[in-house]
Amino acid sequence: MKVVLIGVGQAGGKLAQRLAQYDQQMGFGAVQGALAVNSAKADLRELDLDTVLVGQDRVKGHGVGGDNELGAEVMQSDATEVMDSLDGRITAQAEAIFVVAGLGGGTGSGGAPVLARELNRVYQIPVYGLGVLPGRGEGAMYQANAGRSLKTLVREADATLLIDNDAWHTSGESMGEAFEKINQNIAQRVGLLFASGEAVEGVGESVVDSSEVINTLRSGGIATLGFASAEAAEDAEANINTVTSMTRKALLSNLSLPNAIEADSGLLVVAGQPESIPRKGVERARKWLEEETGSLQVRGGDFPLDSGRLAALVLLGGVERSERIEEFLERAKEASKQADEPDENPAEMFHNDELDDLI
Repeated sequence: MKVVLIGVGQAGGKLAQRLAQYDQQMGFGAVQGALAVNSAKADLRELDLDTVLVGQDRVKGHGVGGDNELGAEVMQSDATEVMDSLDGRITAQAEAIFVVAGLGGGTGSGGAPVLARELNRVYQIPVYGLGVLPGRGEGAMYQANAGRSLKTLVREADATLLIDNDAWHTSGESMGEAFEKINQNIAQRVGLLFASGEAVEGVGESVVDSSEVINTLRSGGIATLGFASAEAAEDAEANINTVTSMTRKALLSNLSLPNAIEADSGLLVVAGQPESIPRKGVERARKWLEEETGSLQVRGGDFPLDSGRLAALVLLGGVERSERIEEFLERAKEASKQADEPDENPAEMFHNDELDDLI
């Protein structure tokens, strides 16, 4: 799947860079280009990719200080400059654009929905959000920011692949260590998803292509990604139980949005040496996913990869009804009370105007 990455804000820029680096290191060729956009000049200096500084007239390169309303305003004011910087980067080969952002800060949470709207207005290929939710311990401002940002991004993007920081943050880790681990996990999982949609020559019809990824995300709303791997036996028949066990672990233990199992659509990708991937195991795991997710639109396929291990990648689309989302929105609602936001039912936050949109 040929993609262009646009990292917005500090976390978004770092993650876009990590995704581009992983794709290059693995030789996948899925990432066609990457750009970082921020209102803080110092954060852009740390990145090894092309950058655009926004909001110079308002914040003089010092960032928006966690104010995501200001983040939305400066992105809107400088949207033309950002779009001009994308000229020549989004070519006819690109199949999707991913706007990458941490949803708890200022520039990323405010600017990402604005940029998604502008991109959807100009380009005909899908525009997806790749958003990172703040963990429970990251402070009330970040929770409130992320609640408003998520509501707006879900509306403006064709779909939003969501990462919960708490999914891969273990106790005892510093925040720096946690963010490094989270970015590494995201790069591996999302990078493999991008690559699995690439055309591969000389293999069977069961190989996943980009249309399978796009069709899984077509239901819109929120998506989540699960991953698990295991040592592979040389004989494919000996890997049937391995594939089903990996799929169970990817769904039940390793989702980027934990416990977001009820879905509108799904995709199972099994990666590894083609001769070690059991078709019977893939089909059995796919049917199990249908039962667990309640979706009759679960696709399945292979991704040839030169490795002694097998990996199961599970992409679920339309998971916004999950308990995890309700739990987060309740947290965001409580944090918003500190800023005199009105009370509301978290389940309704995507469907009404009581929680102000950023744009």
